[in-house]
Amino acid sequence: MNTLICGSLAYDSIMVFQDRFKNHILPEQIHILNVAFLVPEMRREFGGCAGNIAYNLKLLEGKPLVMATVGDDFEPYSQRLDKQGIAQTHVRRVAGSYTAQAFITTDLDDNQITAFHPGAMSASHQNHVQDASNVALGIIAPDGRDGMIQHAREFHEKGIPFVFDPGQGLPMFNGEDLLNFVTLADYVALNDYEAQLLQDRTGQTLEQLAKNVRALVVTLGAKGSMIYTDGKTLEIPCVQAEQVQDPTGCGDAYRSGLLYGIVNGMDWEMTGRLAALMGSLKIASLGGQNHAHSRADITARFKQNFGYSMD
Repeated sequence: MNTLICGSLAYDSIMVFQDRFKNHILPEQIHILNVAFLVPEMRREFGGCAGNIAYNLKLLEGKPLVMATVGDDFEPYSQRLDKQGIAQTHVRRVAGSYTAQAFITTDLDDNQITAFHPGAMSASHQNHVQDASNVALGIIAPDGRDGMIQHAREFHEKGIPFVFDPGQGLPMFNGEDLLNFVTLADYVALNDYEAQLLQDRTGQTLEQLAKNVRALVVTLGAKGSMIYTDGKTLEIPCVQAEQVQDPTGCGDAYRSGLLYGIVNGMDWEMTGRLAALMGSLKIASLGGQNHAHSRADITARFKQNFGYSMD
C-alpha cells in the first residue's frame, strides 16, 4: 500500500553565512531591519517537503506517492524522480508558473532565514486525494493553503488516516483552522517552534491537543523528540550524527521514519527512534536528498544505536 505525500516539490538555493545572525541583527532596531549577509557558498538542491519525505521513505523501501503541483522548469526534477523510482502520477504541471523555490541562508549556529516563492504550489488544490489508489496513510506537509485545507477534508472523507505536518505553512492558519486540522487528522507532527505557535493560536496545550489524535509528535533538535500518545509522553533520544553538515530537510527525514513506522505497525518507541535515526543520517550531508543509505545500512545502524532490531 502507498503512502500519499501531499506537499511541495521545490528547488532549494542554499547559502552559508560564515558568521552568526545574532551578531548582525540588533534587537532594539528590529523595527527598521535592513541587513545583508555575504554568502560566498551557494548551491542548488532538489527539495520541497514532499520530495524530501518521499526520498527518505524510498531509502527505507517504503512506497511513497507524491501529490504536488509544479511549474515549467520542473524537467530536471522530473528526471531525478524517475531515477529514484518515485512515481509522478499525481505531480501536476501548471503552465506559466515556476516550481516552488526556497532561498535558504544558514549561519554557523545552524539558524536559518528562508525566502520562499510558492509558484505552482499555490495551485495544489487542483489535485484531489480521491484520485490516488491503494493508499494506507497520508501526510499533509507544507503546501498551498487551499490545497492543505482541501486535502485534509478529502483524507477524512475517504477514511484514510493522515499526519498533519504544517511546518512553515502553519502561520497561514488561524486558531479555528488549526483546530479543524487537528480534529480531522490522526497524527500531528511539529517542531518545537511550531508546537508553541500551535498552542498560542488554538489556546490549547499540547496535552489537550493530543487527545484529538492518536499521537502528537514534537521534535526538539539535538534534545530528541517527544511523542504524546494515549495520555502518556514518550521521550525519544536524539541519535548522534557522524557529523553535522546541514539541517535542511532533517525534519522531513524524521517524518519519513514516522510514516514508515505507522504503516508497518511499529510501536511508538521504535517509530520515534527510527525517525530520529533518519534525521541524523540526513544532517551528516549537504542538501535534503544527497545522503544515500541502503535499507540494510539503516537497519544495521538502528541496531547499533538502540541495541535491538527494527525488523
